[in-house]
Amino acid sequence: MDISPLWISLKTAVFATALSLMLGMLSARLVSGAKRGKFFWDSLLSVPLVLPPTVTGFFLLILFGKNTPVGQFLRSVGIDIVFSVKGAVAAACVVSFPIVYRTLRAAFDSIDKDLVDVARICGYGEKEVFLKVYIPLCWQEIAAGTIIAFARAIGEFGATIMIAGNIPGKTRTMSIAVYTAMQSGNRQEAYRWVIIILFISLAVLLIMNYWSGRRYTDDRPDQAGLPSFGHRRHKS
Repeated sequence: MDISPLWISLKTAVFATALSLMLGMLSARLVSGAKRGKFFWDSLLSVPLVLPPTVTGFFLLILFGKNTPVGQFLRSVGIDIVFSVKGAVAAACVVSFPIVYRTLRAAFDSIDKDLVDVARICGYGEKEVFLKVYIPLCWQEIAAGTIIAFARAIGEFGATIMIAGNIPGKTRTMSIAVYTAMQSGNRQEAYRWVIIILFISLAVLLIMNYWSGRRYTDDRPDQAGLPSFGHRRHKS
């Protein structure tokens, strides 16, 4: 059994999740702090959540195609996106990015703005405020968003097959391997990949449920009826 789809999926998901995390944190911070246009930017950045993955892949193909300005520029510097593992990473990143963005946008909006104002009065710049106020207060949401984004990225199919194709040993992920096996009538191989994907998905759900349980336990009132202040950061 060729296990390259497993390694390709893991590699793609790791890089896509890292990109989604960085872009999601930056976008959530910018939109959360914006005074105008919040609804527009929030809707625009959330579009991949409602678009069919094949439509998302089509737009990526149009953007990074060989005959487009962006595609020609990337080819001039030696970067090929279409029909490459980079295309698979781009597809997985686009579909998983809104998960990170929306999770962190809600977390950043819930921070007490008085804490941010105090940090600025103390002389912190915007970068220091982000690193020393936003990140420490929202690390649980950051971790949760990262886990969910990884699960979404590792199972991506529609956008990936549109821009990266189905090249054995290069861009064939586990989801595409299931599709290919069913197309060729090899049900046993399809079952094996389905079991592997199911195992990974179940592991992610177990981690999320355990994480949610620990957070609930940490945030419960103590026996004296007094709240735990370990994670208090929301608006009063």
